[in-house]
Amino acid sequence: METPEVHIDVSGDMDPPKPETKSAFNLSSFSNFSTRIPSLWELLRLSRQNIRPWSEFLQTSNFKTVANISRLTNRIIRNLAYFQSNYLFVFLGLIVYCLLTSPVILIVLGAVFYACYKIKQNSTPVAFFSKQLNTNQQCIAVGVASVPLLYLAGAGAVMFWVLGASFFVISLHAAFYNIDAIVTEDMETFLTETV
Repeated sequence: METPEVHIDVSGDMDPPKPETKSAFNLSSFSNFSTRIPSLWELLRLSRQNIRPWSEFLQTSNFKTVANISRLTNRIIRNLAYFQSNYLFVFLGLIVYCLLTSPVILIVLGAVFYACYKIKQNSTPVAFFSKQLNTNQQCIAVGVASVPLLYLAGAGAVMFWVLGASFFVISLHAAFYNIDAIVTEDMETFLTETV
């Protein structure tokens, strides 16, 4: 008994798929960037939930020196982990202080926020070098255009002052605050497990 001969057609296009070409600079990627990062208000809300009592944070009877460097390092790390939300609000407080004492920077930032508010309110795309800019891209352009004005107003010096003062204040608190007086090792592991 003979088996019938079977013909299978294997012809076809064997070209590999063409790789997608990406431009070096794509403005649409910046508009989608904000969806991946939590908003400032969401970050502040989460930090506010984790804030430790300010009476505990500022209790002067818990400020003590340490005996050696290894204990100092351990204390700083534990304080940074335990009081991280408090330290964030100290940083934000120093930013607010600098903005209130630098009225020119405050005026420039107010103008930028007002321009972005008006752009969002109008919600009309704008043509710029034959490209259509949506509202998010227009707000980014306004922010970039405000950088020279902020530089002339002294925002660079203010930024470095805030960073330096925050580092100094937070480092002093973390180095001298005796975290062992309020948190034991067992309680600390319990706190990290429940979060």
